[in-house]
Amino acid sequence: MDWQIVFTLAVVSAAIITLVRSRVGPDIVLLGALAFLLLAGVVDTEGALHGFSNSGLFTVAMLFIVAEGLNQTGAINQLAQSLLGQPKSIFAGQIRLIVPSAIMSAFINNTPVVAMLLPVVNDWSKKCGISVSKFLLPLSFATILGGMCTIFGTSTTLILNQWFAEAGFEPIGLFEIAYIGVPLAIAGLIYLLIAGRWLLPDRVSAETQFDDPREYTIEMMVEPGSPLVGKSIEAAGMRALPGLYLMEIEREGELLPVISPDRHILENDRLIFVGVVESIKDLRKVAGLKPATTQVFKLDSERSHRCLIEAVVSNTCPVVNQTIRDMNFRTRYNAVVIAVSRNGHRIRGKIGDIVLLPGDTLLLEAHPSFADLHRNSRDFFLVSRVEDSTPLRHEQAWMAQVILGVMVITATVLGFGMMKASLFAAALMILSRCVRASEARRSIDWSILVTIAAGIGLGAAMEQSGTANLLATSVINAAGNNPLVVLSVVYGITMVMTNLITAKAAGMLIFPIAITAATNLNVSATPFAITVMVAAAASFASPHGFQTNLMVYGPGGYRASDFLRVGGPLSLLLWAISMALIPIIWPF
Repeated sequence: MDWQIVFTLAVVSAAIITLVRSRVGPDIVLLGALAFLLLAGVVDTEGALHGFSNSGLFTVAMLFIVAEGLNQTGAINQLAQSLLGQPKSIFAGQIRLIVPSAIMSAFINNTPVVAMLLPVVNDWSKKCGISVSKFLLPLSFATILGGMCTIFGTSTTLILNQWFAEAGFEPIGLFEIAYIGVPLAIAGLIYLLIAGRWLLPDRVSAETQFDDPREYTIEMMVEPGSPLVGKSIEAAGMRALPGLYLMEIEREGELLPVISPDRHILENDRLIFVGVVESIKDLRKVAGLKPATTQVFKLDSERSHRCLIEAVVSNTCPVVNQTIRDMNFRTRYNAVVIAVSRNGHRIRGKIGDIVLLPGDTLLLEAHPSFADLHRNSRDFFLVSRVEDSTPLRHEQAWMAQVILGVMVITATVLGFGMMKASLFAAALMILSRCVRASEARRSIDWSILVTIAAGIGLGAAMEQSGTANLLATSVINAAGNNPLVVLSVVYGITMVMTNLITAKAAGMLIFPIAITAATNLNVSATPFAITVMVAAAASFASPHGFQTNLMVYGPGGYRASDFLRVGGPLSLLLWAISMALIPIIWPF
């Protein structure tokens, strides 16, 4: 056996073991393995760096920007909230959630879909009085299933298809994979609805175990033309806000302390809420509501550039023992106090009439630079920014939805291809101010891109060293010369690997082996390519196999055994269906 094959097997095996047994990210592990192979001369520079110039990699990056534009404008939130509604049972709630989620993830990369829906589902489950653990795992699985229905539904499939084309084969059409993806998605969703009743746990989120006890009182104004105008308090969802209580309504100078669920909301109503900061942050993202204090409109920066900041007043602060109105807080700090908490409890009365004492916690609306400027100031004991508290640009939601439609049409009907269509859509998102340039840069998950690029480099090393050919030959010898048996073994190996070392790493490592196996058998490579795409994406049996699983792991309060219990049978079900349909749809 050639030394290069031995060395490549050793490095790849070490990478797999590291991915399974350590918490080091897959991007670092695969990049390190690629560096060893490059320095040893197993792969040349062009092959090692080929993944970084892959057009599919660029497409994935652009899709992150498109998804961020949808997120910053609340375009997905509006659609999600209208679809979710108020279900009467867990089963009805799961249907309302997983079917739209699967459809959305077919056209938007599934990772951003989960990122956008996670806070929406968390709040929605609290409103319904149902444990969020009944919804978040089905959400992750549904987006994975939906992502199988198109080439651009998941970044793994998108990259593998690009790699397949570069190897000289006819690429899979954008919707061609739907022939197998749709049956798998339907079977998977039915399984989740049936088995979820008994297999899904009923747990408390890891996040809610440490809820912030600080309570604030905050006043919000109903804007003219708000979508809330004319709706009853119950229909507008104002009575079921998680972590918030609608205490009073001030209307034309009259205070309405007893809030009937049938009372209708009118323009310029002042809604007075009591709640914790995380809930207030979400309240600011409701379309048609704005802070009631007029001081926020006198700040130097645009509201879409501001965020919430918590600051604890020190005993040396010059505003101690003065009312907020008398000390001209906005003029002094270019920030507006929108709520005050003392010893973890809300303070009654008008904001401007509150006399500040040392130790009071102020909830401020200000430019993010406030935290940097005053972090070491003697005026405050502690200053911290409330993450993800920038108000959404609801007025741009329609534009973001139009851009998404344009992307799908240009990629399919007009034949631009996914790379050009995603680039065009990302540019439109930035130019239309649906997403700012700084937000676009932050939205790109560079660890995912590095993982993909390094994985392609490792695949090139396995091909150049002859390792892929050796492993393919071994698989064929073990499975016999029957293409269906070899195909089934390839699926099984990929399925195990994707749950052990992440979907992208498994796809990149197994893909060259599968294609070489097809070549050695002298059969079509297309069913083998489809098999790896499906098996790599179908990561259900472990939390770290797919990024969406990791995203719901903590918020859902899950354990690793939950994924194996629910996802294990699902993986076997999809394996059986794939082996029955793939050879029929794409003959050998």
